[in-house]
Amino acid sequence: MPLNGSVHPRAPESLGPLVGKVKEYQVETIVDTLCTNMLSDKEQLRDISSIGLKTVIAELPPAATGSTMTANVCKKITAQLTGAIGKQEDVSVQLEALDILSDMLSRLGGTLYSFHSNILTCLLPQLTSPRLAVRKRAIIALGHLVLTCSGSIFSELTEHLLAELKRNESTSTTRTYIQCVAGISRQAGHRIGEHLEKIIPLIVQYCNVDDDELREYCFQAFESFVRRCPKEMDPHISSVMGLCLKYITFDPNYNYDNEEEEEEMMETENGEDEEQESDDEYSDDDDISWKVRRAAAKCLEAIVSSRHDLLQDFYRTLSPALISRFKEREENVKADIFNAYISLLKQTLPTQSWLHSSGASGKDDVPLTMLQNQVPNIIKALHKQLKEKSIKSRQGCFSLLTELASVLPGCLTDHIPALIPGITFSLADKSSSSNMRIDTLSFLHVLLCNHQPEVFHPHVKALLPSVVTCIGDPFYKITSEALLVTQQLVKVIRPLDKAYTFDAKPYVKDLFPGILKRLKAADIDQEVKERAISCMGQIIYNLGDHLSTDLQPTLKIFLERLKNEITRLTTVKALTLIASSPLKIDLRPIIGEGLSILASFLRKNQRALKLSTLNALDILVKNYSDSLKPAMIEAVLTELPVLITENDMHVSQVTIMFLTTLAKVYPSCISKISGSVLAEIFQLVHSPLLQGGALNAIIDFFQALVLTKTAAMGYPELVKQLTAPVYSSGSAGASLTLHKQAYHSIAKCVAALSSACPKEAPATVNQFVQDVKSPKSGPAVQVLAFLFLAEVGRTTNLSAQRELRTVILEAFSSPSEEVKSAASYALGNVSVGNLKEYLPFMLKEIGSQPKRQYLLLHSLKEVISCSPADSLTPYVEDIWALLFKHCECTEEGTRNVVAECLGKLTLVNPAELLPRLRKQLSAGSPHARSTVVTAIKFTITDQPQPIDALLKGCIGDFLQTLQDPDLNVRRVALALFNSAAHNKPSLIRDLLNSVLPSLYNETKVRRELIREVEMGPFKHTVDDGLDVRKAAFECMYTLLESCLDRLDIYDYLNHVEDGLKDHYDIRMLTFIMLARLSVLCPNAVLQRLERLIEPLRATCSTKVKAGSVKQEFEKQDELKRSAMRAVAALLTIPEVEKSPAMAEFSSQIRSTPEMASLFESIQKDSASLPTSESMDMS
Repeated sequence: MPLNGSVHPRAPESLGPLVGKVKEYQVETIVDTLCTNMLSDKEQLRDISSIGLKTVIAELPPAATGSTMTANVCKKITAQLTGAIGKQEDVSVQLEALDILSDMLSRLGGTLYSFHSNILTCLLPQLTSPRLAVRKRAIIALGHLVLTCSGSIFSELTEHLLAELKRNESTSTTRTYIQCVAGISRQAGHRIGEHLEKIIPLIVQYCNVDDDELREYCFQAFESFVRRCPKEMDPHISSVMGLCLKYITFDPNYNYDNEEEEEEMMETENGEDEEQESDDEYSDDDDISWKVRRAAAKCLEAIVSSRHDLLQDFYRTLSPALISRFKEREENVKADIFNAYISLLKQTLPTQSWLHSSGASGKDDVPLTMLQNQVPNIIKALHKQLKEKSIKSRQGCFSLLTELASVLPGCLTDHIPALIPGITFSLADKSSSSNMRIDTLSFLHVLLCNHQPEVFHPHVKALLPSVVTCIGDPFYKITSEALLVTQQLVKVIRPLDKAYTFDAKPYVKDLFPGILKRLKAADIDQEVKERAISCMGQIIYNLGDHLSTDLQPTLKIFLERLKNEITRLTTVKALTLIASSPLKIDLRPIIGEGLSILASFLRKNQRALKLSTLNALDILVKNYSDSLKPAMIEAVLTELPVLITENDMHVSQVTIMFLTTLAKVYPSCISKISGSVLAEIFQLVHSPLLQGGALNAIIDFFQALVLTKTAAMGYPELVKQLTAPVYSSGSAGASLTLHKQAYHSIAKCVAALSSACPKEAPATVNQFVQDVKSPKSGPAVQVLAFLFLAEVGRTTNLSAQRELRTVILEAFSSPSEEVKSAASYALGNVSVGNLKEYLPFMLKEIGSQPKRQYLLLHSLKEVISCSPADSLTPYVEDIWALLFKHCECTEEGTRNVVAECLGKLTLVNPAELLPRLRKQLSAGSPHARSTVVTAIKFTITDQPQPIDALLKGCIGDFLQTLQDPDLNVRRVALALFNSAAHNKPSLIRDLLNSVLPSLYNETKVRRELIREVEMGPFKHTVDDGLDVRKAAFECMYTLLESCLDRLDIYDYLNHVEDGLKDHYDIRMLTFIMLARLSVLCPNAVLQRLERLIEPLRATCSTKVKAGSVKQEFEKQDELKRSAMRAVAALLTIPEVEKSPAMAEFSSQIRSTPEMASLFESIQKDSASLPTSESMDMS
């Protein structure tokens, strides 16, 4: 390869494509030549050859593709490189060789397996090289080596490092060894965990040596251990934290009493620097103690962000120490001290509020109270810095204050006067960067949102001018942020919720022109346009009465913005706000044209626009009915029928709510379109999908409609239309024609109509009772009749219907299951309206009619669920006694109903009844115990309840049954635990230490529960323990969402790992858990990656036996998809590509067509899933 000056600069790049094209031996020849040239004396030739080698390495196919070329080429290069590194006198060759070796190890480490020990022997001596740059690169190469090397080589390396650290030949080499330990821990932290016991004491000891660089490296090592090996670091946290707190104040050459402006020192990073240890005289430039402080601060940040459980200790010791260091003189250090404190605040942020009900807040509030007490010190330390020259430290202050205001809303109330000068200074300071002003504005926004308006009233005069100036700023990001602040400021200047003495009028003239200018401009950034519209909307809402002549022209601009596709959605929302203003803004000039534009939006495809438009129309009709003409309304009405469809329940619901408003405000208009709208609504009532909000909207609409008294659809007509499909089904068929849900919907609607027309009700009730009695009625009619009677009976006393009770009881022996359960539902609800007559009778029947018992118990459950507590009180003892007679029933179905009755009954008088349930735990029969445990499950709801405090005290006793000898009792105990963890984690958070061992115990496969069943010629294995294991894994999954901070995640992962190899159902569950874990605690998953990937790989590459049944194929297919989803989630973990096991597996996926196509389809699915942001845009 003759190298000629004009050619060779491009030559190395052309090697890449070449590697893929030529034969293996030719690549080896190329590589040989390059390696020889690398050792040449000519510098240019060396540089080119090393670039060439790097190109070749980057192009080699990964090992998993089965090509032997990669392995052979690597071996050739490695042999040459290790030689070059070992005996080179020329440092630059060594550096290049180390660089290339690192490249190879990081990309193809696994392929070089046989060379690992040679590489190690070659690299270790380089750590004592006289040149620092060589040491640095050797450390990087070792970092890549430990990712793939075997356990024995890793141990050899750690043993060597430990021995050298103990020898401590010179400070300079000790520094290098500590850097090396930190480097290894950063790359492969999970492997160094088991050696930490020996390493930590040595590093602690070196912290006390008087050498700043050494100390800095010690803290960097600690930081890396804390992040990478949290479990093994646990015993050492307090000593490391002590060291950090000691050295964060380590500034020997500076006296903080005489604060003076310090020139910033630039950090010099030059690896080639030789050490100068001869210098005796000392100058300020030599002071590198700031590096120690910075490393200590970073280490503290790592501790804070990984140890949520120590929060209270942090506030006791660490918080005051950090606050006292806000005065740090060195900018870089100060930034890290701020970061550590911000991290502490983020950890304090109350986690999902719905999980911690008010009753259980005691423990979680302690850190917040401690923080509240330290706020004055924080402000004292920061408020002067808000006016310093240094932009970096001001930005740090604002980030910290922003976090503080979000974590503890209202905590800065007393300190606003101290902060305002700093805010106005940064907003007005011409020399500060645009980011500085954006940060200041976003802090101001958080501040305004999280504090009471009156706090700011004395400061409006000072704040307003600088915010208004920012609205006029040429940089769109500043304008946009300023508009957001102004919108909040308008709410503060004149809050409309209660009377304030503050007069807002003088400020309108300062505010209005600047925003108007932005509102009029057509050629500005989209975000600025939208925020200008929202901001002006807010001004008109809060200050519209002060705008006088400016109001109408501004509203006209809104009309223009409505016509523009880009701004229409924002404008609709702003108009909705204006129309709902208590100031009763005059919209007459724009309402005519506006309404027809809004009507046209209902035809558009954009869902968010439809919904916002319906809201706007609703408000306009409610508040501006006198300004609307019937013709305008009719234009809107014609657009509505199309919107009512089961394909989009939410749009249907909002449309029907709007129709209800119309029926109340414009009864005359409704009759014109009733036909088409009603046809759609009836169809919706008969849909199986109707429930919840949409059903309630329809019920309200019918009630409003029947009260309009328009002839076309009076009471009889509506009832007839509603029930038509049921009656037309005839009596012949024994089955139900509509979906079960539809009968409930129809019954609710008819009942709502009859409650709106009390005169008509008795006749309807009569009619339905006759329908049930008539032998001609089919089951469909009977079911509807019973459901209707249930709805009416719940609220009215039906004692006038003498035969009702007999009719219901006769239906208990109907041949149709649906009729039976409807009758039992009816009996329960009719009893609620007339307890005195029905309940004693029902209890007697339960005792004397074993055949009907199940149905009667269901009726009793309805009574207990729907009756107000005080009306039940007289009967509690009788019901309780009766239920306990049946809690040992052999039928599981009956036991479950008994349990639900017991649980709901306990809520009537928890103080008395809960202890009784607890007594029953020691009962002899497993059936009784399982009933009691299930009963407790029904006392837990996701809303705060009076029973919560009592439950918290004794739920531990009920969870003791997790160790019950009976399998079934353990299963229901797991269901109880899962329900508590899901609905009220506060009940069990403090019990986890004692409960988790029993929970994990249930995840194990039990050989003794697996039996063989002979089915004809086949043997079939049945695993009786499967349900319990499944329940245990479900509990584990729930704990991830609600109690993650209380779990030892490594212990948890051990059990997930076992589950990955278990039965089909459990593998499905653990794949989902794994995907969730990769989001929640990526570091821990990363440490266990090798062990987790194997079962995934096994699942993805199984083949179903030929000739298996279709179900078997579908099952395996679903399993593979689920496993692949878990793989996709693992691939999103940062730094996952460093893991050799993962790299190998992903190249295996790419090279197997079946796996590759599966993986692609998973990627497509997840890309099309709506996230919360994209939902809004749909």
